Amino acid sequence: MSAAQLETQKVDYEGFEIHVSAMPVQEGGTRYTYTAYVCHPGADVTLPGHSIHYHPDGEETFRSEQEAVEEAAHVGRSIIEGTHPDLSVLSLVTHGY
Repeated sequence: MSAAQLETQKVDYEGFEIHVSAMPVQEGGTRYTYTAYVCHPGADVTLPGHSIHYHPDGEETFRSEQEAVEEAAHVGRSIIEGTHPDLSVLSLVTHGY
């Protein structure tokens, strides 16, 4: 399944949007992973600097699609709150995107 075919779920949080696409790790597999990003509502995420993209580190996988989505939303909230150790929305806020 290509990235364009993945269903994206959106979570609104503190004036930002968290977009999550969960998918099986391998065809017919029972483990899932995700790709996600944080942006302002209506942002053009194809433009550099308009979103913060993230995904699980290393070999981390999840038992279900819903578990992957929940973890991605949790990570997205930590990015927005400023508690994530590596990622921040500061660049989105300071550049007005």
